[in-house]
Amino acid sequence: MAADNPTPGGRSRDQERFLALFLASEQELFRYVAAITPSLEDAREVVQQTAVVLWQKFDQYDLSQPFTPLACRFALNITKQWLARKKRWQAVLADDMAETIARRRIELMPALNSRLRFLDGCLEKLPAEQRRIVEGYYFRQLGIEALASESRRTVDAVYKAMQRIRRQLQECIQRAEQAEAIA
Repeated sequence: MAADNPTPGGRSRDQERFLALFLASEQELFRYVAAITPSLEDAREVVQQTAVVLWQKFDQYDLSQPFTPLACRFALNITKQWLARKKRWQAVLADDMAETIARRRIELMPALNSRLRFLDGCLEKLPAEQRRIVEGYYFRQLGIEALASESRRTVDAVYKAMQRIRRQLQECIQRAEQAEAIA
C-alpha cells in the first residue's frame, strides 16, 4: 500500500485505515495479550509494541484479510520476545506455554464472547452506585483509595463492595448462561 495524500486533518489515508482497524481490534488484542503476560501493565506494554510493529508493516497488509487475527499473531511473537527478555518467565517459554495459552484462548473465544455479552447485560442491571465503582476500577483504572475518596467510603468498605459486586456479576452471568442453555 503506497502512501496516500493527506486528508484534511493532516493524516494520510493509510494512517486513518490503520487507526480504524487497530482501534476496532484493540480490546480483543489486549485481552489476547493479557491472557499470556504476567500483568496488565506488561500486557499494555506488549500491545503498544505490537501497534508500532503493525504500523511499520502496514504497507504490506492485505486489506481483504481480517486485521485482528494478524494483530494477534504479531502480538504473540512480540510477547514471546518480551518474555524471553524477562528471565524469570523463561520457564513459560521453555514449555511453549504461551502458545498453548494462545491456542486455548482461541478455542474458548466463543464462550468468552458469550460471557462478555452477558456481562454487559449484568452491568446494566447494577444499581448506579455499584456501576460507578466497577467503571471506576476497571474502566477508568482508579485505585481503591481513589474510589473510596470519590464515593466517600472507607477503603475497607470499597473492597467489600467490590467483592459483593463481583459475586453478583458472576451469579448474573451464570444465570444468563443457564437460561441460554435451556432456550
